[in-house]
Amino acid sequence: MKENFIVPLNGLTQGKTEFFRSVGKEFFESFENSEILAAGLDVKIVVEKSGRFIGVDCEIDGDVTVTCDRCLGDLRVPVSTGFSLSVKFGDPDSAGEAEGEREVVVLPFTDTDLDLSQTVYDYICLSLPVQRVHEEGECDPETVRFLSSETEEELSGKDSSTPFAGLKDLLGKIE
Repeated sequence: MKENFIVPLNGLTQGKTEFFRSVGKEFFESFENSEILAAGLDVKIVVEKSGRFIGVDCEIDGDVTVTCDRCLGDLRVPVSTGFSLSVKFGDPDSAGEAEGEREVVVLPFTDTDLDLSQTVYDYICLSLPVQRVHEEGECDPETVRFLSSETEEELSGKDSSTPFAGLKDLLGKIE
């Protein structure tokens, strides 16, 4: 699936060229340790070539499925993100500086293709919220019931499995 995001730079004509790709579960499975369980994303890539300038604009829209942090159930998260790149040829060890709103990607003179798969993956992952939980009332009721009963025990002080449970008795003897 990563090969779908390889843009042939040598074959580009002057002007704009558009590529449309779909991203599903298979794309994320090709990356190790991906938290994304399923996906339905549309990716629009517009490559503009003008003289020596090559600009890449990418829009990503759709949704992904991740694990809910609270109930461990499947959670669909909407994704709407994108990025803009400027492609330059030169020494790949030289750090590219941002040009306005564009990130600069420096490729060796010998490269004829631009692989956008890692960049697309990174931007999708960065667009996800840090805390991933269902809306109130949408979590798995059985899990929520279990979590609620545990919290009630801790609040009432009946939980003797913690190392501090015995301190409450000592505090009463000191007063």
